Parts: sequence; C-alpha cells; structure tokens
Amino acid sequence: METYGNEGRRRKRARTSETFSLEHADADTIFALLLAAIFNSHRPGSLSLIEKCLIKLNPSFLSLSPNPTLSLLPFILTSKRAEIAARGAEIVGAASLLSLEMNEQIALDGEIVKGLVSALGSSKRIVLMAACNAVLDMSTTSVARQRLLELSALESLMFGLLQVPKFSGMPVSICSVDDGSVTCCKIGIEEDEFPVLLLTACIILINSCNIEQLEKLPRILSETFLASLKKLWAEVHNEMLLANPIKSSQEAHIYISNIRINNLAESIFRLSIRSSQVTPTLPLEVVKRSIFGLSKSSFEDFMLTHWEVSPFLIQRLSRALSENDDIFSSFVQPLHLTKTVPSFISSILRNLVSCFPIASDELDILSFLMEVGNKLGCPIIYQQDIRVLRTERQLKREVHFFQESLNSCCKKGSHIFNIDEVKKCEEAYKEGYTVAVRGMEFRFESIAAIANGLASFFGQPSVGVNMYLTPPNSQGLARHFDDHCVFVCQLFGTKQWTVFPRPNVQLPRLYEPLDNLYVAEAEVSMAECRKILLNEGDILYIPRGFPHEACTDDGGPNGSAGCSMHLTLGIEVEPPFEWEGFAHVALCCWNQSHKQPQYASFESVLVDLHVISVNLLHVAIGLLGNSEPTFRKACLAAAYSLPSGTRYWLDLNQRTIFSHLIDKINTESRFLEALRSIEVAIQKNEDPFQRIRWLRLLNPDGETIEGHDWNLSCMEMAKLFPLCVTQKEKVEAAFMHVKSRFCDEVLFGNVLDSYKMLLDKYRKPRQQYMDGMISLHCTS
Repeated sequence: METYGNEGRRRKRARTSETFSLEHADADTIFALLLAAIFNSHRPGSLSLIEKCLIKLNPSFLSLSPNPTLSLLPFILTSKRAEIAARGAEIVGAASLLSLEMNEQIALDGEIVKGLVSALGSSKRIVLMAACNAVLDMSTTSVARQRLLELSALESLMFGLLQVPKFSGMPVSICSVDDGSVTCCKIGIEEDEFPVLLLTACIILINSCNIEQLEKLPRILSETFLASLKKLWAEVHNEMLLANPIKSSQEAHIYISNIRINNLAESIFRLSIRSSQVTPTLPLEVVKRSIFGLSKSSFEDFMLTHWEVSPFLIQRLSRALSENDDIFSSFVQPLHLTKTVPSFISSILRNLVSCFPIASDELDILSFLMEVGNKLGCPIIYQQDIRVLRTERQLKREVHFFQESLNSCCKKGSHIFNIDEVKKCEEAYKEGYTVAVRGMEFRFESIAAIANGLASFFGQPSVGVNMYLTPPNSQGLARHFDDHCVFVCQLFGTKQWTVFPRPNVQLPRLYEPLDNLYVAEAEVSMAECRKILLNEGDILYIPRGFPHEACTDDGGPNGSAGCSMHLTLGIEVEPPFEWEGFAHVALCCWNQSHKQPQYASFESVLVDLHVISVNLLHVAIGLLGNSEPTFRKACLAAAYSLPSGTRYWLDLNQRTIFSHLIDKINTESRFLEALRSIEVAIQKNEDPFQRIRWLRLLNPDGETIEGHDWNLSCMEMAKLFPLCVTQKEKVEAAFMHVKSRFCDEVLFGNVLDSYKMLLDKYRKPRQQYMDGMISLHCTS
C-alpha cells in the first residue's frame, strides 16, 4: 500500500511538473519536448505530450525566425492520431497567415506541403476539415497556390468532395453583396460547413490552373467532378435568374460561402477546356451531303460559280435527304415545334447564359477569362445575346420590344435579363416581334458540331450561328447586308426572302463598319431582285455584301404555318484567311527561307534596304487588297479534303487564284504608293502595319521573328524612313529586286504549312471558348 502511494505521488508530481513546464515554456523548450516526444513516439504518453505541446504553440512562437518547429510539421501532419494531424494542419494555416514571407517559406517546403496533401486524404473529418482550412489559408498567395497544385492538392480535394453524399444536389441560394453585380453574389448552401470548405478550396485551385495543369488532371476524376459542378450550377443559375437574392444567412438558415457565382462559372469553364473535352465535329462528308445533297456537280457548281459571287438556293427535294443526313434534326426534334405559337421560347431562354465576345486575335483563353472577370456566367444580355424586334414596313426601320433595355445597353453597356423579361419574349412574339438569339454554337452541343464541321469544310477558324423565330405576317430585321457569307437554314415554317444586287463590287470585310443600308424600292427594279420562298428544309446561300430582307405570311388555307424559325450559319473570314492574308504569309515565308548570308549583321545598310523593301511590299499588298476584289475573297487553301476527287479540283482552283494574285503583285504593286502610305501613317503617328500584326504568330513560339524582318514596328520604320528619303533610288531599286525575286521564287506548296499552323492557332482558343460556354448552358 505504502509503495503504491509513493509511486502515485511521484506520478502526480511528474504531471504537475510537466504542466508547469508547458505553461511557462518558451519556443525552444516546446521544440525540445516535441522533438523528444516524436523520437519516443512509440512509448506510452508520448502522443499525449505531442498534442499538449502543439496546443501551447501560439502565433508569437510561430513567427520566430529561424523556427525549428516547422521542421517537425511533416511528421505531425502524417500522424495516425487525428487530433495531432488536425492540430498540425491548424499550425500550417496559422503560420501561412502571419506574413508573406512565412507563407512562402511554408509553400516552398516540399515536405510540409506533401504532409498537408496527405492529410487531405484522411478519412477522419476533423483532419480533413483542418487540412482544407490550411489550404485556404495558404492559398492567399499565388506562390502557395502553385505549390499546392504541383503536389496534387487539387486532386485530393476533388476526390474528397466527391465522397460527400449528394454534394452536387445540395440546396443553394444566392446572397447579395455590395457591388451590385449579379455574378458576384455569394453562393449560400443549406448544408454544414464541411462540403462548402472543400468546394471553396477546389474552386480556388481550379481557377489558379494553367492549361497544362488542367490537362494533367486525371481524366475520369476531372470529368466526374465537372459533371457534379454542372448539376450544382443548374441550381445556382436558376436562383440567379429569379433575381431574388437573400440578404443574410438568417433568412434561410444557410451557410454563406466565399464562393461567388462567377468563381463557380469559371471553374466549370476551365475544366471544360482541357484537350480531351472537345465538342464533337460532324464528318465533312455529312456536312457536304446535308447542305448540298448527293450530287457532286451541285457542290462543284456552287464552289466554282456561286461562292462569294451570287446567291444560291438549295432545295430539300433536290438534296433527297434521309433522316440520318439531316444535321439539324437533333436540335429541332426536342423543341416539339407546332403550328401554334411556340411555347418553347421561355424554356430555351431561361437556360442560356451570356456569351461575352472574344477578340478575333485572342489566342490565350486564360487571358480572356481574366478580361471577363466577374461577369462570367450571368444570364443573357440584351443586344449582346438576344434581340427582340420587328421592322415597320412602311418606315423600313427596326423597333425593339425592349426599348428600355436597348437604351440601357447604349448608356450603361449591358442589360441583364431576369425571369420576367424572359417570359415577356413570348408576349413579344404574339405581338409580331422576332426573337433573335446570337451565338447558338456556344449554347447547344448539336449546333456546335455543325459549326465546327462547316468551319473545317471551308478552312476557316470559326462559324457563327444565330437563330431567328418570326411570327406570322411579320418582318424581323430591316434590309441589310452582312460582312460574312451566310447559309440560311429553314427549320420550321416558311419565309419569303428578297435578295438585292450587291451595290459594291468589293466584298465587305469582317469588322469593318457597315453603312446602314435601307435601299429604297424605287432605286432597284424588281428584275434585279430575287424573290425566294424558303420552305422547311431549304437552304439559301447569301454572299457577304448582298442586301436582303425576309418576312413571313399570315398562313394559308392549306394549313401552312405562318411562323418561321431558321438558323443562319455565318462563314466569318478573318483577315489572315483572306487571299490578302495568304499573300502576306507567302511573303513572310519566302523572306525567311531566302535570307542572304551577307545580311547577317542587322546594322548593315544592305540589311536596312532589304528590311525596308520587304515591309514596303507588305504595305503594297495591303493597298492591292483595298482595290483588287480577289484579295478580299476567302482563301480555301486549308479547306479539308473530301473523297471523290474534291481535293484535286479545289486544290487546282486555289493554285490558280494564287498565281493570279502573284501576277497582280508583280505588275500592280507600286513603290511610290507604298512609300507614301507609310509616310502618311508616320505623320499621323499610326502603325502602318496594324492590319498584319498577326504575322508575328507565324513564329512557332509566338515571338517576334529575329531581325524584325517579318514586319517593322511604327517606331522602327520611323527611324529607317530617312533612309528612304535620302537614298530613294537605292530603296526603290531594292524594292523592285525583292518584289521580282519573291514573285519568281514563291511557291504555293511552301506556304501551306505556315498557313495551316496559323489557322490552328486561331482555332484552338475558339474551340476552348466553345467547350467552356457550352458547359455553362443547361441545354443539349
């Protein structure tokens, strides 16, 4: 008894001494005790001592430098005792918030981050929550976010969240914030904090990924996680459309996250643009057969006679389509179209989000995402995504149903539709207004596949698709012409089209301002116009520059529908893919492959003369493009080949056009005109090469080609211009020599690889944009 009592008193004194030492211990003492306990962790009581030491660590201890305690964190984070591992994660988070320096120190310590990632895989909720909080604390700096991504923290978080039951079906609300932007509203989730923390951490890291990091994510994990995010997005989008955000969490007893609507939208967009997630493209033979039918002569006649020259009607009967050949059926059939007022307008519009325009020369999709910022994922915007209008036939002017929305777009930049305005579109239709929706290729996967196929078919970067739903006895758009060729595809009902003669021999160019065109009927005789009735299934081709208008009738006794729905497929020819662009690429390729050895020193006068001459020839080609119609036509050199000899005659046609243009350059490009053009630009402080800045993309790495001989900047040309004045005869002689050699030596086949590389660079970000936007639409 006495012996047991003495032992008990000794243990009690030891515990009292231990408690006293921890209460008054400094950082060095705690470190020593931790180190000893970790070294003897197999002994009884060691884990308890480790836990007590960790509890005593406070921010003042963590801020010491150097801090040997941090070296113990890898062991602590991987402890099998949940309380110890959780406390280790809490220490990582607290230390990360102390200072930027401490955050970076922890982030760059691979063993600590690996330990934290290991904790993210724990089956213990207490450990997983602490580790997730630590990730959020670390993620306040870009250095830490990138380090977490490098060591697979995102994969662990995504997998952990997918284990949460019904995570994608969690009830959500949106909570207003002070900035007034609907997409900046925070997402409130009617669950506990645990899944919200995981989701927040996932979204932060996904939105910090570059393209390579996104592509390295395990495919199955990425696709499964994306599917869950899209289910959650459907709930969020519906709440956003109702435009009734709650003011505080007390209103609905929800947990208000730090996730904003645009953050979730961006994560879905990013996960959708990985290389394995490509919107399907219809086979080119299917595209050809569906539009032009089975007749080879019909297609050849169109390409050689009508393409960019004259309108062309392709009637359904002449195409003899089977149901499998109708590329529009997968879009039309789910709409259940009838002869009565379409009731699907609201159901379609409510599922759409705004598609913000991406610049034609934007080659970095992540740069686009940074630009749209907090706007991504918002409902449709008037004028940008949708127009509801009719033409007053007597006055020949357009009237908008949402005139206030149009005024708002002009003054404030945008007017976002809510559910009430979406419903009013059916009311507008009943009153005779056409509902026009832009960017259908970004909203429906079936339309995206058609657009991709048609773009490949014509060797262009993209095809735009608009939908027009017009009620009986009405006209939507007023008479106008487009800066791109269109295929008008009549999907339902009938529509009467009038196509007027092209007023200008020159093809209008993409993005160039179009004059408002309201041609008085008296100015054009009916003999010069073409009246074309489009029936269901018919396709009308209208080249760019041809004025046109269309209207519906009031239906007839034969039961025909007076209303109409059609899609316009716009072949948008970007500047590099006109024949002028091909000529610039040809000159650039020739110049790179015919450098003279004596031109090795960029400082020599010979180099200056050569560089000036090449750039003067680029300017001369541009001037020809302003006056010679063929230079503005679309180049089909990269059009995909088809069976049955198509490649042969199309290739021969393109080579013939190229030879014709080279002859034009040789005989009609003028030195003095090019020199004067540069002089005027320098005087106005303008860049004479602005229109061909895209030539820099011919370098595989996207850098400016060494020596700047592909194209001078305005500043460089201004420095060299005095040489053009003082040695005008020498410069002209050099120009004539360069022009002569280029026209004699350039070969069509030597240009193709560079031209196709340029086309691929334009296509990639547009495909990524298409994939990302389709994922944000709750449509099929």
